[in-house]
Amino acid sequence: MKEWEIVVGIETHARLLTQSKLFSGSSENFGAKPNAQANAVDIALPGVLPVLNKGAVECAIRFGLAVEGKIAPKSIFARKNYFYPDLPKGYQISQYELPVVVGGSVRIQAGQGENPSEKIIRLTRAHLEEDAGKSLHEDFHGKSGIDLNRAGTSLLEIVTEPDMRSSAEAAAYARALHALLCWIGICDGNMQEGSFRCDANVSVRPVGQSEFGTRREIKNLNSFRFMQQAIDYEAQWQIATLEEGGRVEQATVLFDPDTGETRAMRTKENAQDYRYFPDPDLLPLIINADWIERISAQMPELPNIRKQRFITEYGLSAYDAAALTAASEIAGYFEACVATAGKNTAKLCANWVMTDLAARLNREDIRIEKSSVMAAQLGGLVARIADGTISNNIAKKIFEALWDGEGNSADEIIEKRGLKQITDTDAIAALVDQVLQAHPAMLAEFRAGKEKAFNALVGQAMKAAKGKANPQQLSELLRKKLG
Repeated sequence: MKEWEIVVGIETHARLLTQSKLFSGSSENFGAKPNAQANAVDIALPGVLPVLNKGAVECAIRFGLAVEGKIAPKSIFARKNYFYPDLPKGYQISQYELPVVVGGSVRIQAGQGENPSEKIIRLTRAHLEEDAGKSLHEDFHGKSGIDLNRAGTSLLEIVTEPDMRSSAEAAAYARALHALLCWIGICDGNMQEGSFRCDANVSVRPVGQSEFGTRREIKNLNSFRFMQQAIDYEAQWQIATLEEGGRVEQATVLFDPDTGETRAMRTKENAQDYRYFPDPDLLPLIINADWIERISAQMPELPNIRKQRFITEYGLSAYDAAALTAASEIAGYFEACVATAGKNTAKLCANWVMTDLAARLNREDIRIEKSSVMAAQLGGLVARIADGTISNNIAKKIFEALWDGEGNSADEIIEKRGLKQITDTDAIAALVDQVLQAHPAMLAEFRAGKEKAFNALVGQAMKAAKGKANPQQLSELLRKKLG
């Protein structure tokens, strides 16, 4: 039985965070009434001329710096010619032979578990282009409408080399790219609004073969989960087709989430089909070293650098550091928490951010910047765990109280509820004596060799202490009493 290898490359269209469109002054705000944000340039009235948006260029420079690509000192805008009802000019302004960013790479975490391996996905290019409009097919009494609000919005198209060998790696790359674009502030990453759209080029080949198979492009994947499903189905379809003696034809396909299947939409176009040529209305884009230096000075600390700093500065594992640098907001929250609680509590802060806080955010379906518990409040809570004022179980109750707005700080709630942990040895010893006298049957079971009886006695002692006794001290004193 022949073994097959999946080969995947990804093309991503990221809508840039600019106030106006790539070549016109129209607003880019999402959700406006159809055609309310389309001016003379967007609808291609005769005689209008495009003017390049400087902010979009600076977004492209930021991306080039983030992925360590080459930022072209000179790039050219080209006309990509095709006819479609939502493309009023009859061509799309893009970049072809000379893109603004060449090369670069994105690091992904490949594999599962505490120690996933790292893989580098090479980028071929990133280029600026305008988006097309949108065809509307609902509520038009059997007809279609055209909304040109999206026409001309600023896009950065990012193209990888065919470096991914599974749907999981493709999804990991898409997540890493999505996080990076949001981290450097050039895209909001809203997949429901079309701000981050991926096309996956999928082919298969026998293991050991160097030549690539014929690829089919899955268009407009707007979910990481759907991306994995689509690639897996497409790869299995191609393998089955080849094993049955058929041929895979180059094509553009769509994924149907309801059926979990891909279906061919049209024969895949090649570059020559678009008849690219330099746009005569736009001068070459010149980016000098001074401009790049100015943008570089404004760049945030990048995720991989911050991850390594978390490992060395806070002593976190690679797994924890990767989780905490998945988004800049999470990383910032964690550092603010540590700043309040103390550097020696970094691991404890990390645990709280990744478990209790993350679980509550997921339950409420909100992002960390909308958290009801501020980073300084969580830091104050962690500090009281670390100094022995409260136990971890009591801390969970205080966290819920903070979330519900019962108090402004952990200290305030501890004082108000009388939750300070009992650490006095004599007081705990008295509790232990009381429990041993009250539960002779449990004591007899322990004497008979049943270790579970010890845990039961600890539970009874904690109950008698109303959860406020130091668990470690209590266990040690009970062991001592029992010999």
